[in-house]
Amino acid sequence: MSIWWSLHLRREAASVPLARRFLLGTMETAGVDPDISFDLSVALSEACANAVEHGGDRRDAGDVGAPGAPWDTWDAWDEQSGSASGQYRVTAYLDGEKCRIEVADSGPGFPTRCALRTADQPQSDQHQQQFLPPVGAEDGRGLCLIEQLADHVHFGNRPGRGAVVSFDKVLKWREGALLMVS
Repeated sequence: MSIWWSLHLRREAASVPLARRFLLGTMETAGVDPDISFDLSVALSEACANAVEHGGDRRDAGDVGAPGAPWDTWDAWDEQSGSASGQYRVTAYLDGEKCRIEVADSGPGFPTRCALRTADQPQSDQHQQQFLPPVGAEDGRGLCLIEQLADHVHFGNRPGRGAVVSFDKVLKWREGALLMVS
C-alpha cells in the first residue's frame, strides 16, 4: 500500500505543529511503529521550522504579479497582500517499507554544504565539526537533528530559488497494522 499527501502551508509558526499532527495521524492510521513516527515527526518539525524562518521569497513582495516580473508556479504561493510571509510545501510518501518527506520553500536556499548523508555513511568527526553550530548558538541545530533522525538525507536548492529538505526512514509496523505493507 502507498500513501502520499502534500500540504501547502503559510510560513507561520502555527503551521509547524499542524504538519506534525498530520504526519502523526497518517502514521497512526497506517500502523507505523510509534518510535519511528516520533522520529519522523521531530525531523519534520525541524524542517518546517527552518522553512518558516528562512524560506521567504527573495523578491520584494511588491514584485509579485507585476508586469514583466518573472513568474513560475511558486508565485501563486506568494502573498498578494504585500506581506512577505509566503508559503512552503510539505510532501510525505509512505511507500513500501520507507517513508520519504520533502519540505520545499521559496527562500534563498542553502549555502554550499555537504549535500548527502546516508546511514551507510556515518558522519565523521571532521564533518560534524565543520557543520555543527557553535556550542553557545541559539539556532542552527535543526538540520543536524534531521540527519541524526533519518536514514537518508538530502539538502538541496531548487533551480532559481528555494531550498528542499528531503529525508527517508525505513518503516517498522505495529503488530496487526491494517495498512501494513505485505
